[in-house]
Amino acid sequence: MGQFVINDKAVNNQLPKGQFLTNEDFSKGLTRNELRALLEKKERDLEKVMFNISYEKQLKDLQVELGKLQAWIKKKKLRVAVLFEGRDAAGKGGTIKRFIEHLNPRTMRVVALSKPTDIELGQWYFRRYIKVLPNQGEIVFFDRSWYNRAVVEPVMGFCDSVQYEQFMRQVSEFEHMLFEDGLHVIKFWFSAAKDEQQKRFDSRRNNPLKQWKLSPVDQKGQELWDKYTYYKEQMFGRTHTSFNPWIIVNSNVKKLARLESIRYVLSQFEYDGKDAAHTSILPDPNIVMRYHRSAIQIDQ
Repeated sequence: MGQFVINDKAVNNQLPKGQFLTNEDFSKGLTRNELRALLEKKERDLEKVMFNISYEKQLKDLQVELGKLQAWIKKKKLRVAVLFEGRDAAGKGGTIKRFIEHLNPRTMRVVALSKPTDIELGQWYFRRYIKVLPNQGEIVFFDRSWYNRAVVEPVMGFCDSVQYEQFMRQVSEFEHMLFEDGLHVIKFWFSAAKDEQQKRFDSRRNNPLKQWKLSPVDQKGQELWDKYTYYKEQMFGRTHTSFNPWIIVNSNVKKLARLESIRYVLSQFEYDGKDAAHTSILPDPNIVMRYHRSAIQIDQ
């Protein structure tokens, strides 16, 4: 049996039940059986370790492909906008972080707009988003987007029924204009179950490095779950189009959601060097799928 090469970051990046594996352990070039015995001795979960090793390897290979895609988008002078929507704590921010980790910041931006100013409140709703759309050769990742008005705003009472209905009438026409102008828009909805959302809220509350992520809006996420579901379904039914479909991502397992959403974006373009990828570019249809009215939603 050959040596089993492992990644110390992948093995030790979760809170240990027992001891950490040491640099000395990693220098031994362990076989699978030796690794299994060592993990059992240190009270580590072998399946979780193997999952993390696989995740780190796939993520690295996919990030290499994202670099190729970015260079090709720049060369072809394309404009690409990737929208990340979903309930609070669905994994949007963590996924964006993995998308951009090794991209060139000169031709990439992340847009996460704060609440509208008084001046913006008096303008056409889409204007503040038009100003931050991608330029030629650029990818822009939207950590929430104009679809705030489709779900969050009506749920939380940040817009009235007239404003909501006007948006719902206009948004597909707005996106069709973007489509006809050659702008590529990918719309992700990250879907996590109610109990998973609560676990993530609790984790944020107990982690001083993540407490900034909690907001009064987040606190109401569980209380208003059914109301979110209603407006989310209205959004899908009225804004899922052939030119800009909704892509649903099962995000109950955050690491799988990250890998498969990256794969989906890569699969949408025939960029240079795609055929030489060291990992699969095709997304898992059990994790990433187009919205369909008969599909069972995880975050119903």
